[in-house]
Amino acid sequence: MINMLYIIGLGLSEKGYSKEAYEAIKECKKIYLEGYTVDFPYKIKVLEKEFNEQIDILKRDKVENLGLIKEAKKEDICLLVYGAPLSATTHITLIQEAKKAKTKVKVIQGASVFDGISETGLQLYKFGKTTSIPEFEADSFGEIIKENSSINAHTLLLVDIGLELDKALEKLENSAKKYEINLEKVVVCSRLGNKNSKIYYNNIAELKTKKVEKPFCIIVPGKLHFVEEEFLKNL
Repeated sequence: MINMLYIIGLGLSEKGYSKEAYEAIKECKKIYLEGYTVDFPYKIKVLEKEFNEQIDILKRDKVENLGLIKEAKKEDICLLVYGAPLSATTHITLIQEAKKAKTKVKVIQGASVFDGISETGLQLYKFGKTTSIPEFEADSFGEIIKENSSINAHTLLLVDIGLELDKALEKLENSAKKYEINLEKVVVCSRLGNKNSKIYYNNIAELKTKKVEKPFCIIVPGKLHFVEEEFLKNL
């Protein structure tokens, strides 16, 4: 019998995983959860109750030190990832290293923020490059916004796990000034795909006053089609 390392996307909500994911998890001897790329919108105990199994939360070093690959040679184990399983480059590297070590890997997909942002009414094919607002001092994400704006494309900004909304918006404002980007209204999406999800469309001053739950992302709209504009106004 060949042992397997499963990398499983949980989707966006506490019941967002697939039947295929559930069946694979039940086959595994160890269940790990990647806990360093996103703020979970629900308690891990909810998942433990669903699977009737203990889940160990792993930080970045535990995933990157290749210990999971060694474990998977001995027994079936899985790494659960919020959203889509391969949205972080660390997980791609894990697959590459597993192949080098001749460890079998199976990826089970799940919905991600890239699916969830369709709830804004913005047309997905009009998004340009995705970038992120980091917790550390950097504003180069402004280059990507400017590049996308030059072709009338929307920009999805993923926000580092340590940033609160007001700080993220402040960094966005500063970067916009540096790169001479005209910021009018932006979109903030909170807990997409969950029962308590919220989408806000307003100017930055107003958005700073909102109490927004994590995880959240920010969208800088490009040129709006009249259907997109009408949808956003009715949020």
